[in-house]
Amino acid sequence: MSNLIQAEIPDGLLQQANALVSQGWASNVQEVVNESLRRYLESHQDVLAERFVRDDVAWALHGED
Repeated sequence: MSNLIQAEIPDGLLQQANALVSQGWASNVQEVVNESLRRYLESHQDVLAERFVRDDVAWALHGED
């Protein structure tokens, strides 16, 4: 399953993504975005998990959002 999202990105990032496509590193910009997001999430998984746990504990202790 895939989902369509709409996002604004700086011109420089789009130019770099287009350069990767034109150099043959990716078949299209969507592939660059998907791979970039996957790598970001993988590299930040521990940090994100810890933040979610801390937020849950704070909410449980103080009832704050």
